[in-house]
Amino acid sequence: MMSQAHITPETPMGANLVEGGGATFRVWAPRATAVYLNGTFAGVARAGETDDLLMVKDANGYWTGFLAEAQNGDLYNFQVVGAGSSGLKRDPYARAMGTDQLFPDCSCVIRPASAYPWHDAQFVTPDFSDMIVYQLHIGTYAIVKPGVASTFLDVIGKIEYMVSLGVNVLQPLPIDEIENGPSMGYNGGDYFSPDFPYVVYDPAALAEYLPMVNNLLAAKGCEPLQLDDLSSGPAQLKALVDLCHVYGIAVVFDVVYNHAGGFFGDDHALYFWDRAVDNGDNNQSLYFTDQGLAGGLSFALWNDDVRQFVINNARFCLEELHGDGFRYDEISELLVMNGSSGWSFCQDLTGTVRFVKPKALQNAEYWPSEYTASSPQIVTAVASDGTGFDTLQHDGLRSALRGAVQQASTGADAAIDLDSVARALYPAGFAHAWQTVPCVENHDLVAEARDPRMPVLADSSNPESWYARSRSRWATAVLLASPGIPQLFMGQEFLESKQWSCDPESSNLISWAWLTPGADTVRADHFRFTQDAIRLRHSQPALRTDNVNAFHVHDQNRVIAFHRWIEGAGRDVIVVASLAETTWYGYQIGFPFAGSWLEVFNSDVYDNWVNPVVAGNGGAIVASGAPLHGFSASAAIVIPANGVVVFARDAGD
Repeated sequence: MMSQAHITPETPMGANLVEGGGATFRVWAPRATAVYLNGTFAGVARAGETDDLLMVKDANGYWTGFLAEAQNGDLYNFQVVGAGSSGLKRDPYARAMGTDQLFPDCSCVIRPASAYPWHDAQFVTPDFSDMIVYQLHIGTYAIVKPGVASTFLDVIGKIEYMVSLGVNVLQPLPIDEIENGPSMGYNGGDYFSPDFPYVVYDPAALAEYLPMVNNLLAAKGCEPLQLDDLSSGPAQLKALVDLCHVYGIAVVFDVVYNHAGGFFGDDHALYFWDRAVDNGDNNQSLYFTDQGLAGGLSFALWNDDVRQFVINNARFCLEELHGDGFRYDEISELLVMNGSSGWSFCQDLTGTVRFVKPKALQNAEYWPSEYTASSPQIVTAVASDGTGFDTLQHDGLRSALRGAVQQASTGADAAIDLDSVARALYPAGFAHAWQTVPCVENHDLVAEARDPRMPVLADSSNPESWYARSRSRWATAVLLASPGIPQLFMGQEFLESKQWSCDPESSNLISWAWLTPGADTVRADHFRFTQDAIRLRHSQPALRTDNVNAFHVHDQNRVIAFHRWIEGAGRDVIVVASLAETTWYGYQIGFPFAGSWLEVFNSDVYDNWVNPVVAGNGGAIVASGAPLHGFSASAAIVIPANGVVVFARDAGD
């Protein structure tokens, strides 16, 4: 029988196990006339609208109850009676969904908040300036069985690969339960539970993953997991975060707080959760307004209780899932749809996240970030009337790099706008370059029926040609040598040319077979190139600073050169990039200091690794020429066709 034992003003939302047995339940349904707990508890089915299952409503519209028989793994739902209808509703705070029926008619599952045995106590989130983000889609990243979505555990199997690549921030597309699938994840329906296809439910299949997970833990001196530790969806998601942390990779969740799914045909959803009269006005649907985006509805962020629901989700991701931050979807749309309440909501959200986890990354998608005068205000502190986000997705450099590559693809004599690249190296109006996240590919850009991936943009006739290979290297190398937090999209690192699909049955999936030893030297060479370009960024601290000076831009020669340095410490680096189709020999470039400069990177080396006819500078040059380009010295260098060379000042000088 339901009681009010263990119920206090601090009772958490949803279903929560209590030490000593039983569970508390708390839901928000201000206009409901009754809310009953239904489910199967300790093996006994309890259903209907009976007094022993009736919860108690407080003055703020929250219904609470304690059931002593409730246990971990029990199935439950809420029977909600309102003025408009009566029926079951899923718990908006459910940590997992059951397999008793197909979604959306399934039950919720009681899961503990802290059962998983974490190993990540020593992990520290990287500083923003040190981050390299890797964006992937859980369901199509690591497919093991053709046509079947990959899972959190499958992605764990790729962690050593990510480490070898050198990225230190994993940013999966949204992972919460979506309204229908497959999708990119931006139509979320249940914000606290992981998406069904990403979870392994079969005990026999799960047992096959356990040795892989424990081998990864053992390699880092960590205690092994037991099968029960991975038995639920939340546990498998936590294991992914945990193993990433053990291997030095932060996890930033992609969250969608501007809108939820459309809930078509889903009577158990958030939509009209308290079952008020539905007269066709979405403003009456408790959690939502009549404003919409991508087929879904905007959260009613003017309402403190709705606002708290969303903020509680962010806390859940940080506290229970050990997340290291967020990529917030379309904050620009959130502000448009929520008027004056949107700005204050963002301030409350970012302030809460910063209080809970000060080093968490808060990256807002806000368009058009590079042209709107208010963009820097989005990354301004709340105390200075900003919204308090740390960084913005920024497409200034992306557009410039892709534009230059596309122009180059039309022929050797085509005009190329490298001035746009020079202007985009530092994001105008921002106090720090790390306040922006640039890329050359992302999930939106290269999805099916949208823009081509870089090899196709570089050479639409043959995405494996020298033109495709070299121009793709050029774009990625300039990205990784530029200010900001660079972001890569899955497959970019090995020259994936197919547009991306979120459907595991699609033929447009990334091709891991290309990296099988001996299978495809073109892809293996490009992967090695990306590894070394990332290592260069990690090894040359000047590449991670704000300081950049594009001191030479020659559109006719198709050459751009820029200087990176550390204020007060030097560690100077010179980056020279060419989209000319022939090699430049004896090209005069200014250098800030006379003396020896090491050639620390040459993209031409990676063509037919090790390129037997590489065009380079023999590992070093001596800047002994006359002043040039505003510098005190110069040197005649070799710049490979469609290539990037990087020089670092010799520590001995």
